Parts: sequence; C-alpha cells; structure tokens
Amino acid sequence: MSPAPPIQEPPLGSRLASIDWLRGLVMALMLIDHTRDYLLAESFWHRATDLSVISSATFLTRWVTHFCAPVFLFLAGLGVHFMLQGGKDLAAVRRFLWTRGLWLIFCEFTLVALGSEFQWEPWHQTLLAQVIWVLGVSMIVMAFLVRLPWGWILGLGLALVFGHNLLDPVLAPGPWGVLWTVLHRVGPVTPFATPFPRVFILYPVLPWPGVMALGFALGRCYRQDPAWRRRLLARLGTAGLLLFVLIRAWGGYGDPAPWSIQTTWFRTALSFVNTTKYPPSLLYLLMTLSPALLLLAWREGRGANPLDRALSTLGRVPMFFYLLQWPVAHGMGVLFHALAGKPWRVILHMRRPYPTDLGFHLGAVYLAWALGLAVLFPLCRWYAGVKQRHRAGWWWSYL
Repeated sequence: MSPAPPIQEPPLGSRLASIDWLRGLVMALMLIDHTRDYLLAESFWHRATDLSVISSATFLTRWVTHFCAPVFLFLAGLGVHFMLQGGKDLAAVRRFLWTRGLWLIFCEFTLVALGSEFQWEPWHQTLLAQVIWVLGVSMIVMAFLVRLPWGWILGLGLALVFGHNLLDPVLAPGPWGVLWTVLHRVGPVTPFATPFPRVFILYPVLPWPGVMALGFALGRCYRQDPAWRRRLLARLGTAGLLLFVLIRAWGGYGDPAPWSIQTTWFRTALSFVNTTKYPPSLLYLLMTLSPALLLLAWREGRGANPLDRALSTLGRVPMFFYLLQWPVAHGMGVLFHALAGKPWRVILHMRRPYPTDLGFHLGAVYLAWALGLAVLFPLCRWYAGVKQRHRAGWWWSYL
C-alpha cells in the first residue's frame, strides 16, 4: 500500500454523507427485526436462525439485521474521533462520553423497556440489557481510552475483538458469576437484593468496547485524501471478508457454533454465515464489519438520490429513531393482530403462553416495516431539522 498523503483536515462541524447513509441503512434494517418480533408466526415458536426448523427467507430476514449493532457501535467510535478532530476539548469529550453513557443505560431500562412491552413495572419484570445498554457502557469505557495514544487504542480494540473468544471456556464461580455474566455470558443476573428487578444480559460487555475503539482508530484515515481513504477502506473490508472465510472454513477458533452440511448448497451457505451474536463472536464481527467498510468505500463520493437522502436523514438522528421504532414496531404488531381478529391483547404486553393462531406470514412483516418507515421518516426529518437549528444547545447531543 502506498504511503498516506499528507493530512487534510475537513471543515469543522462538517458531516460525511457516507457515514450518515450507512448508519441510516442499518437503522432501517433494525426496524425489520423488531417488526418481525411482533408479527412473524415462526418467531413466536422458534429462533429465527434455527436452520433445523426455520425457512430460508425467515433466516435471511433475521440475518440481514445482524449488521445493525456492530455497525452502530463502530460508527459511534468513529463519531468520537470526529469530536476530537473537530477541535473539542478532551476533558469536554470525556465528560460527554461518560454522561451520555449513563443516560443511554437509563434509557435502556426505562424508555426502551416501555416501548418494547407497553408497560414498565420494573419490580415485576425482567429488564433486558440490549444494544443501548452496551453502547452506553462502551461510551463510558471510551471516556478512559481517549486519553491513550492512537496506537494503544487500536491495539486494545484488536485485542478485544480478536481475542475475546479465548475467554469462552472460562466459568466464574460464586459471587463472581454475576460480574462474568455481565462481561461475557448471556443470562439473567440479579445485581442487587430484592426488591430490585432481575436483568437479563442479552448483550454482554465484551467485546463491544473493542468495536467502538476500532471505529475510533479508523477515524485517522478520514483525515487523509478521499481517494486514498477509499482504497484503504476497500482493502480492509476485503481482507476482513477473506479472513472470515478462512477462519470459518478452518473451524478452529472464532465462533463456538460450527457450520454444517445441510440438505442443499444454499442451506449450507446459510449455515456457514450463521455465526454467534450473543455474545458476538470474532467471526460474527468480521462478517458484519467487513461489508460495512466496503459500503463506506463504495458510498463515498457518490451522488445522492432520494433514497440515499432519506437514509442519511435517519442516520443523522439514530437515537431518536431507535427510541421511536420500538413503539412503532410494537404498535404495528398490535394493529395487524387486531385488524385480523387475532388475540392482539397477547401482543400488547407479550405475555406467554402464546396462542396457536398468533402471528402472520413474512409478507405481513415487510408490509408493517414499510408502514413503520413511512411513520418514522417524517418525524426523523423534522427532528433532524430541529437539531440543525439548535446546535448551540448541548442537550440535543444526548438524543
């Protein structure tokens, strides 16, 4: 690879359309996943990635949403680099990171819980620690990491992403079990004594701060000539995909769930890409972040059509979109069941056991997804305009 050209600082406060576009794309895909949770009949009875019982179309509908969380955290790390590159004081950036991290954790266990279940009774329900929780924790970690030299941040990010699967066999006994579940296991924890609620850790902390650190480290290439940057992004993305294929085919490391030969070559291919998300394996991250780098390289410098501009609008207000898409997806589930004369009250609070006539075919999921985007887009466009007109207010950066 040729040496990087001299650093060229972008204008202060400027946005890169390719990053907003990619963030908006994964946010739109996220709505498919959560709409599926409330409408798809198969999802009420089976895991959407269980190839022994699930259809290929359902698997792909779930699989395409795997890109959302890794890209979301990776681009968040890139955004931290832009804060510092834009001239913000290091102490102010660190203060923003840990305060916004705490705010996101609070939102996970209140606003997200309310939107996903249409009720909030923390003393009587299990709270889910999902992507917004781990985004908040990762921001708090980054508040400490940003003081380190760039090489250290890159090295720590690589170590966490590539090395965390070495911890898979580790079991923490006794009181350390709660901490270990928070760090590297999926499962329920009761962090405090009764009457505090139980928390189900769906997104353990590791290796997500490493993903954010790698996004931060990549920010340095955005200080270079755009043509050189596109070549670098394309090479990194291609190398990551090749590494994914080689490690997955070898099967010796990087994912606890091996792939297997299926009834057809297509189902075998699905098994090959059926990597572990909870907690995210090395192969899962290579499979999702490598195409993201290729998309950044492909999108940069291209003209924008109406669809691109719409995705960029969503990408400028990701947290606003995320908080609203839960009640929208949930509301679509209730509405579709009510219109079809199905037991909509079960969907209202997602209470088991589920009746046998619950849910719809996949076509209803995509129809509800399209309707949900039609509801969310004008709200996001309005809010993006509000944020642009009130840049001086510090509170806008928290939503």
